[in-house]
Amino acid sequence: MKNVEKLMENIYLIDGFDLGMKERTGAYVLTEAELTLIETSASPSVPFIIDGLKELGYTLEDLKYIIVTHIHLDHAGGAGLLLQQCPNAKIIVHPKGFRHLSDPSRLIAGARAVYGEKFDSLFDPILPIPAERLIAMNDQDELTISADCTLTFYDTPGHANHHFSIYHPKVNGMFTGDTVGIRYATLIPEDIEFYLPSTSPNQFDPGKMLQSIELYKSLNLSYIFFGHYGVSNHPSEVYKQVSYWIGEFVQAARNGYAAGQTPEQQMQLTGEELLQKIYANLREQGVPENHDVFEVLRLDLEVCSMGLIDYLHKQK
Repeated sequence: MKNVEKLMENIYLIDGFDLGMKERTGAYVLTEAELTLIETSASPSVPFIIDGLKELGYTLEDLKYIIVTHIHLDHAGGAGLLLQQCPNAKIIVHPKGFRHLSDPSRLIAGARAVYGEKFDSLFDPILPIPAERLIAMNDQDELTISADCTLTFYDTPGHANHHFSIYHPKVNGMFTGDTVGIRYATLIPEDIEFYLPSTSPNQFDPGKMLQSIELYKSLNLSYIFFGHYGVSNHPSEVYKQVSYWIGEFVQAARNGYAAGQTPEQQMQLTGEELLQKIYANLREQGVPENHDVFEVLRLDLEVCSMGLIDYLHKQK
């Protein structure tokens, strides 16, 4: 199965088939002098990443840096498993994520609370990473990966406090993880660009997310590289849509919070209202109700609703 796409010179995207879905979560390969990977997805995606690197003509010994934008398991869960097979690589992580990759016990407990009995099939195994193989990058720290390519790291909270974004100067692009949301790649064949914020538990903060978007705007980027999924060359459209939906998400959560008797009810009501709003928006754009995108949206909104209600409970 061919799972590698060339995006531009020296930048490739490997499909990790996260959750068994095509174009769900990707790993970016920067084929500079120091071979660099951005994101690993969860452990079940690691075989696809290894196959993708082989397809590009690389061995696991060639890999020098594995960067994770944040430590949520669909972005970094496979890092320990992959690193076992990459003797010359180091993992680069936000300072607030460092200890959780070294000792993932709290990460595992948190994910088990969210995903319950699905946890093992989605994420197992999650392996600890020796501290000497971890590098923390602070705001505006740099990493040179070739003579003409130095990446810059920016602290970009909103989705999570342990989140950075990576600026690539040669293409004037930013690898944004989940900070500026999700690109629904399954709608691209319909000529529809659709972006939503990702508000999963438990550090979602709408104010911080909007501040991070303002940072992206200030850099006048040409490209946004999403954790989910692929690249957009219309950053202004990304900012516009995600900023609009942040407001809609929070308002739906306030409604659900007020109407529900328990957190479970509040989450359910939030998710239902958001799904109705998104259905209506996509119907206006000509998307039929049986489109594959709605299967993905239902999954995303279930997790987003958890993060939204968690945020409101903390506010109260």
